[in-house]
Parts: sequence; C-alpha cells; structure tokens
Amino acid sequence: MKNKYKIAVNSPVVLIFVGICFVVTLLGSLTMGASTGLLFSTYRSSLSNPLTYIRFFTYVFGHSGWQHFIGNASYLLVIGPMLEEKYGSDTILKIMAITAFVTALINYIFFPSIALCGASGIVFAFILLASFTGFRAGEIPLTFILVAILYIGQQIYEGIVLVDNISNMAHIVGGVVGAILGYKLNRK
Repeated sequence: MKNKYKIAVNSPVVLIFVGICFVVTLLGSLTMGASTGLLFSTYRSSLSNPLTYIRFFTYVFGHSGWQHFIGNASYLLVIGPMLEEKYGSDTILKIMAITAFVTALINYIFFPSIALCGASGIVFAFILLASFTGFRAGEIPLTFILVAILYIGQQIYEGIVLVDNISNMAHIVGGVVGAILGYKLNRK
C-alpha cells in the first residue's frame, strides 16, 4: 500500500501574508522602489491624504529588498503556523493588524523623518507571543523573560550603538505588543 501525501495549507493567514509580501517585494524590485515608497512604506505625510491611513497597515507588506523579505518571511513561516494553530486565524490576523497600526502610529508621531517598511515588528510580536505558549496563571515563563532580555535588549543596544537602516523602534514596539497580547491571551 502506497502512502499518498498531499500539501496541507496549515496556516492560511501567515501563508497569504508572506505571499502578499513576496508579490509586493517583486513589484518593488520591478518599479525600483517606487511602489514601495508610494504604497508600502509608512512615513509622516498629510492627514488629509487617504494614503496616509492605508499605509499605516500596508507598510508591513513592503520590504527594502530580497534579503529583508527572506529574513522576515523565514521567521514568519517558522513561528507563525504554531501561533495560528494555537490562537486561530482571526486572532493572528488581529495581532498582525494591531502590531502594524501601533508601530506605524508611534513612528508617525515620534519619528517624523523616518520611513518604515517591512514585517519586522510583526516578527518580533510573534517571537514574544510564542514565548507565552507555556504560560500558566500566576507564573511568568522563564522563556519569556529570556526572550525579552535577548531580543528587546539587543534592539535597544543596537538602536543606541549602531547607525544603520534598521528601525529598532519597530522591533521593540512589535515585541511589546506581542508580550502584552501574549499575556492577555494566555491569562485565562
């Protein structure tokens, strides 16, 4: 008897998200970044411009290049399915939207000269959210403490010491959102 295997779509929200990111990164490559700057980056622009509000959510699909995309997609594809299975597709979609919005809003208010693109904030939210998988009432998982120290600590250090084109703020905010939502979702 032969076993027949089929490909299973085990994480539809994460797979669709990564697929959209791929298409948007390809479009960005084909337009030499013009589409990314117009639709898939968030930055200080007029509040009377409807694209300002759209970009508060669409910037997570844009990436500065293939290396940026592959780095984020790899983390999303490793961590995302586990989280989507545990919390459900609707909750994961809400977590992604909340992380995108909060990060964009903080960037808009406090960093007017910086444009953001990419799903790094969502990646960090997922990393800290994943550290809550073994949470029990009255306990703080040691894995959460270590992950928070390592990932958030690294971002604070790099934000102070390094001058690069990476938004450590987006990573930190994403991690904080993931930690808060992880606590709230697992508190019951």
